[in-house]
Amino acid sequence: MKSIINELWYGNIIPQEDSRTNSKEMKELLGYMARHHEDLEKSFSDEQKKTFEKFHDCWSEYMSLAEAAIFEYAFKLGMQIAIETLIE
Repeated sequence: MKSIINELWYGNIIPQEDSRTNSKEMKELLGYMARHHEDLEKSFSDEQKKTFEKFHDCWSEYMSLAEAAIFEYAFKLGMQIAIETLIE
């Protein structure tokens, strides 16, 4: 049996990219976002496109950090629940 911790460490399990958790609503919203993103870029000047790209890069980095923090919190919470269950 493979260790779940090893699988996480070696990148064989990537929770943030697991498409099985994307609900119909999430997939629909991603489609809307992509369409609006394209429409915005079409209307921008070259300078606005550069600024928007910088904003997008910052937003992506922020979301990556936020997802990591949420994962860590949820993992710790799950472990606390497991420990409490085992103790009782």
